[in-house]
Amino acid sequence: MLRRVEQWPVSVDPRVAGLRGAVARLRRELAGYPGEFPDRAVAEDELAALDAMALSGAPEVLRLRRSLLLIAGSIGSVSALSVAVKGVREAVDLFGEPPR
Repeated sequence: MLRRVEQWPVSVDPRVAGLRGAVARLRRELAGYPGEFPDRAVAEDELAALDAMALSGAPEVLRLRRSLLLIAGSIGSVSALSVAVKGVREAVDLFGEPPR
């Protein structure tokens, strides 16, 4: 006889969920972007790092911002990706300012 196991909802920080969603969107758009640019691999690596930090549940603000700068710098002026990059920036901003 199988017994049903009750599952309790896990509380997820909405900032983390927002960051993961924004990262996923940019990753999809980057994967679908047909053009090549020199630092594409940097953007892909930093998006993977952002996702890993979000999965940890307590990302460091300084590291989030560093990854965001690397992503923005590596994508440069690819206007087709600008809305998705803005989404990642807004998600990172929800974590607040880095300590001084």
